[in-house]
Amino acid sequence: MYGFRKPFTAASYADTQLWGVGFKAVLIIAQVIGYTISKFIGIRVISEMPPRRRALALVSLIAVAELALVLYGLTPRPWNAFWLFVNGLPLGMVFGLVLGYLEGRRVTEVLTAGLCVSFVVAGGVSKSAGAFLLERGISEDWMPALAGLIFLPGLLIGTAMLQRIPKPTAQDIDARTERTPLLRHERRALFRRYALGLTLITAMYLALTVIRSLRDDFAPELFKTLGEAATPATFSSSELLVALAVIAANAAIVFFRDNRIAFFASLAICFVGLAALAGGLIAQSQGLLSPFAFMVVTGLGMYLPYIAVQTTVFERLIAMTREKGNLGFLVYVADSFGYLGYVAVLLSKSVISSRGDILTLYIAVCWTTVVVAGISLLGAWWYFAARRSGAPTTAPTEETAAARISGRKLTGVS
Repeated sequence: MYGFRKPFTAASYADTQLWGVGFKAVLIIAQVIGYTISKFIGIRVISEMPPRRRALALVSLIAVAELALVLYGLTPRPWNAFWLFVNGLPLGMVFGLVLGYLEGRRVTEVLTAGLCVSFVVAGGVSKSAGAFLLERGISEDWMPALAGLIFLPGLLIGTAMLQRIPKPTAQDIDARTERTPLLRHERRALFRRYALGLTLITAMYLALTVIRSLRDDFAPELFKTLGEAATPATFSSSELLVALAVIAANAAIVFFRDNRIAFFASLAICFVGLAALAGGLIAQSQGLLSPFAFMVVTGLGMYLPYIAVQTTVFERLIAMTREKGNLGFLVYVADSFGYLGYVAVLLSKSVISSRGDILTLYIAVCWTTVVVAGISLLGAWWYFAARRSGAPTTAPTEETAAARISGRKLTGVS
């Protein structure tokens, strides 16, 4: 999916402006607005999506995104910016569709950590692919469509493989609860029951989404402002280092069978990430980090809590409370407001087109994230620590799970 979304950010579009704003900033804003709208639409679409329709929906969304990139290449500047808005509209729902295949399992943290880390790496790989095509003479306007075609075979193969993933077992369901589509009134009721805690987690996630998107979309400009000329391989190598650390930390939560302990362990990972982010900012201000090291440390500090929310926090919250629901609904509530915050930053900071200011903006947003996310995280910890679920939170043994499922069948519940 990132191959259809991010390659265009490898280009500079330095020779074009729209209303005095750099064209790259216009393109990013246009796509992010479409992507944000997609997240809000996804709250309903993803939470209500029946499993049998996921694969067709996934391929259809990608087809619309690639068609928009072709039309982007055909349309003259600056009017082709509209097609990046259209490109963003379907792409925002792809992550939720894939997530639906992986949730509600005893190994969900490992699977979703791999999925989330794939998009940490994908941001760099996609920009590397875009830069590679530009170096070979492909125009900035046609490069995104060609990059999409390069990634298309892999996406089709991946979709076919997802369709072959077996359903959660009886023991998975007893350990993590059965994941079912949620109708509108069910979504509202679920959110109301945990409104304060979910709002605090969403506030933290909003701040993290802003910094993550800013770093991802303007990585070439950040490296340049820091004084390092980034090559195509720079983006991939910096994100690979971040990915290795993030997947190790978040996937390790799978070893906690008790859902409540795992939930708070994931919040602890968020604290560690924010501390690393603050430490990286302090070290950079003292001249102790190279540009590459600064990007890696801030990436690690931001991605540790960002991925924890998507892999574990909401997954174990559902399992801990034994609520009816699915991971897609909670993730998309947080995602939609997170990207709305990023749109607000981009629209209010039109000076972002002045690349000399990008590092100043990035550091300011990083410090804001440390403060806002830190306060929100402390509040969420207090809120959920004060609530106790009466349901068992420890995964049952295989024999217990089998007995429970057998009992349900005998009583006609299954």
